[in-house]
Order: sequence, then C-alpha cells, then structure tokens
Amino acid sequence: MTAYLALRERHELCDLALVVGPDAPTLCEGWDAQDLVSHLLVRERNPVSSLGNVVPQLAGLTERAMAHRRAKPFEVQVETLRSPAPVLRVLSPLDRLINTFELVVHHEDLRRGQPDWSPRDLPAADLDLLWSQLSRGGSFFGRKLPAPTVLRRSDTGATAVLRKGADPVTVTGPVVELVLFLFGRTAVRDLAFEGPGDRIAALRGADLST
Repeated sequence: MTAYLALRERHELCDLALVVGPDAPTLCEGWDAQDLVSHLLVRERNPVSSLGNVVPQLAGLTERAMAHRRAKPFEVQVETLRSPAPVLRVLSPLDRLINTFELVVHHEDLRRGQPDWSPRDLPAADLDLLWSQLSRGGSFFGRKLPAPTVLRRSDTGATAVLRKGADPVTVTGPVVELVLFLFGRTAVRDLAFEGPGDRIAALRGADLST
C-alpha cells in the first residue's frame, strides 16, 4: 500500500499513542489519548454511531460506542486503528478524501498535548496537498468564520478565500498552522492577522472547534 499522507499520519499517530500511553493529554478538551483513539475508531468503523459528533441529539449514541471501544485494551485499539477500515483499504482515494485533515489534526492534537512538542517540517508535496484541499473546500472550512477571511501561505504567498466579503481579515502562516487554526486549535504558532481590529478580535475569539 503506497504511504500517502493520510496513511503516514495514521501510522505516526499510532506510534506516538503507544509511546505516550492511554492517559496522555491531547488538545481535545476532556480527552486523553485513549478517548482520541476511540473517537477515530468509532468515526471510521461505526459511522452510524458517530453521528452524535454532528447531531447533538445523538451524542449519547456516540458516547456509548466510544465507551465500548475504550473497554478494550489500549494497545488493541491502537493496532486496529493502524490499518484503515476494510473499505478504505480498497478505496484509498476515499481514505485520502475523508481522513487527510482528520488524521493530520488529531495527530497534532496528540503531539501538541505533550509538554515537549515542536512544529514539524512536512515535505513540500504534503503541504501542497493540504493547501489544495483547503482551497477547494474553502466555503466548507470557512462556514464558522465570523468575518470575511483570506488565508495566505507564508512559504509561497498563495492565498485562499475562506469567506467572501469586503475588508477581510488576512491570516498568514504555515500551512499546518492555518489548518489547525481553522479546526479551532489554540496551540498554533507563527500566525499573523491583518485587517479591521474588531474583525480580528471576533476571529480570534470564535469557536471554530470541530
């Protein structure tokens, strides 16, 4: 199986999970490493049960499915997660589509939950892939933004409009940091905000978590 970005992030997340252990903190509020692994397994292997992630009325269904996963030994959970679900092993383009951001973000959730974390230098091809998916899905990724917003890559200067409108806020930074910001993570570095002060304040204070 070719080691595309989503697959490499999956493997590295699993390797790290085994190193830090089930009780290790993450950037996901209230979740430790075991919760994070359980979430990923339910999302991928019990999609109906994962609907509580997007439908609040079904949150109990998702929590029960996660509890069922958590009841199994952590090492077993991690080794199950290490391989994509069977349908995704057959349809690797689907794995790339639905799991690239998910695994990059959650890998960083686990990495940056540790006290000694530092930013990674991903290969240029990986950054270009993330940027391409981010740009194409701009309206989706910008759906929670409280003000017109433009993203700018600090390495190439390329821009992407996430929410249209006059007098936008321009957020400049490394690609991975921009992705994490859009997913509501606060442990980000090297981001610069330009634009109207009130809109910058609104953007910085918005709940973008997902």
